[in-house]
Amino acid sequence: MTLLETDGLTKRFGELTAVDDVDLQIEAGESLSIIGPNGAGKSTTVNLITGLLNPTEGAVRYRDENITGQEPHEIVQQGLSKSFQTASIFPDLTVRRNAIVASLGAEHGSFSLNFLRRLGSYNAVADRARRTLEDMGLYDRRDVKAKSLPYGDKRRLEMALALAGDPDLLFLDEPTAGMSPDETDDTVELIERIKEERGVTIVLIEHDMEIIFRVSDRIAVLNRGSKIADGTPDQIRGDPDVQEAYLGGVEI
Repeated sequence: MTLLETDGLTKRFGELTAVDDVDLQIEAGESLSIIGPNGAGKSTTVNLITGLLNPTEGAVRYRDENITGQEPHEIVQQGLSKSFQTASIFPDLTVRRNAIVASLGAEHGSFSLNFLRRLGSYNAVADRARRTLEDMGLYDRRDVKAKSLPYGDKRRLEMALALAGDPDLLFLDEPTAGMSPDETDDTVELIERIKEERGVTIVLIEHDMEIIFRVSDRIAVLNRGSKIADGTPDQIRGDPDVQEAYLGGVEI
C-alpha cells in the first residue's frame, strides 16, 4: 500500500531550483533511502514533505489526502515525524521531560492545555514517553539533563522525540552524522529494531553507503534536484548513471 507520494514536487529559491519535479512513492512498512551528492536536494525534499518548506509546485499526499502546505505540527498529528541532521532537543530539560514534551506536541499540536483537564490523557502521554525511552535505551538516563548526555545519546534522544508521537512514517536525516563507529553501529541496530518491532515506515537520508545498503528495501537517487534512479539496492548498485552522478563512475 502506498503510504505517501509526491507529484511533481518542485522548490525554487530565486533562480535556484533545489528540487525539480520529483515524484516519490513510499510504501507502508518499507525502508526507503534517499541518496545523492551534496546539494542534490535530499534534505529539501524531506522538508517539503514534512511541512518545513512550502513547495513552489507539486503536491504531497499522505494516505490519499493532500497535505501540501499544512503546518508541521498538523503533519505530525497525522502520523509523520522527522529527526534532523543535528540533535534538536531541549538541552535544559531532563531526558524524560524531553520525551513528554514531544509526546504532548504530537497529541495536542499547538500545546493546548486541554490535557490538564483530562489526567488520563496526560498519563497516556507519559506512558508513551516512557516506552519510547525504553525502546531507545535511554530510560536509565531519564533524570539526566539532555545537555549532559554524550553526543551519541543526544542523537538517540532526538530520534526518541521523533518517535514519541508513535508515527507511522519516520524521516531520519543523517542520524549517524558525527558518531563514532560503535555509536553508528548501535544506531543502525536501533533503526532496524524500530522498523521490525514498531512497524514504522522509514525514510533515511544518509551518506554512508554501507548503512544505506544494510537497511534499505529501496533507494531513490537525486542529482541536481532531480530523481535519476529508483530501485532495490542491487539495482542501484549496478546503475551506471548513479555511479557517475554519485561516485564519479566508481562502482559501489
